[in-house]
Order: sequence, then C-alpha cells, then structure tokens
Amino acid sequence: MSDTSQATPDPEPFRIRDGDLDDLASILAKTMAEVRQHGVILDRLGSEPAAAPAPASPQPAHDAPAAGPASSKPTDGPTSVFIFALGGEAYAIELAALSTWVNHLLLPIYGREISTTRPWCALWHEHPEAVARLHALWLAWQQFTDAEAGLPGPSTWHRDHLDQTLVHLRAPDGPFAACTTSPTRPNHRVLATPAPEPLGLAA
Repeated sequence: MSDTSQATPDPEPFRIRDGDLDDLASILAKTMAEVRQHGVILDRLGSEPAAAPAPASPQPAHDAPAAGPASSKPTDGPTSVFIFALGGEAYAIELAALSTWVNHLLLPIYGREISTTRPWCALWHEHPEAVARLHALWLAWQQFTDAEAGLPGPSTWHRDHLDQTLVHLRAPDGPFAACTTSPTRPNHRVLATPAPEPLGLAA
C-alpha cells in the first residue's frame, strides 16, 4: 500500500500592486461610509417609539351624553412622513439623518461636477425646495433599495426619482440658481419667492 501522506508546499505569497491597493482602500472607505449610513438609519428607526395601543375609554355615566363618532383622529404626532410635517426636535433629527445620506451616499456617487449648467450649494439645507426634494428622494431610496422592492427596485428609483430630482434641483434656474456655479467661487443665496396675495384682494 502506497503512502499518500505528503507534505503540502507552502503557498506563494500574494502581493498587490500599490495602485490596486489604493483602489481597494478607496472602495473599502466608500463601503464603510455606506455601512455607517445604514447604521444611522437603523438607529433612527429603532429609536422611534412603537405606537402604543389607545387606552380603553371609561364607561360613560348613565346621564352622560353619548360619545361622538368613532372617526375622530388622534392629534398626537405628525400625520405625514414628509420632513415639513415635522417640527422642532423631530425636524432637526430628520434633517441630520438626511444630511448624512446626502453627504456620504448621494454626493459621492451622483454629485457630478459643479458648473454654470449644474449649480450646487453647500448650504442646501437652507433652501426649503432643496430640503423638500432631497427628503422625498431619500424616502424613495429607503423604499426602493429595500429587499422587498425586488430586483427592479434600484432601477425604478433611478428612473422615477433620482433623475427627475437632479434635473430640477440642479437646473440653471433651479433653487441654486444664485449659488455656486464654479468650485473656485463658492456662493450661497436663497432666492426670494412670490409674496402671497392678501386675502380678499383677488379680482
């Protein structure tokens, strides 16, 4: 019977070129930023209190009037997930989470270069239209990148949400029209909006 036990030679050392190593480090940094962003979202979702069941109403007294219709809605908490439906601390927390997503995912991947035809503003959070559009884009991103959205989810997000948002947000006459049009000349100015017409003066 032959002896099949033979010494296994040591494998040759695997070396990575410096240029490839830099590319891997860059990819790893981006991946870690995305992981941190996912952690922020999970922490925010985990910190939201679960909706508590409504306490049972006490039995009315015999001489008390009958209760009103059951269709009355509770007034506690916002009635919308849109950022402008929030107020005070809730708005600040949502804006901070949105800023993390914009700075660590949206801009590094989809920011593109600033130009006269594609302005941008580093103080975008002071432009109400920009906050509204970016928040709506982020909400859609959370839905369409979820596993339940299926394989076409990310493609749908790009086509129906990202592309439309960037066209309007970075248009030459968009909310950043008076802001930075060249990386070497940073500028920020919130354009005035039409004044509302006083009540009772309409023709």
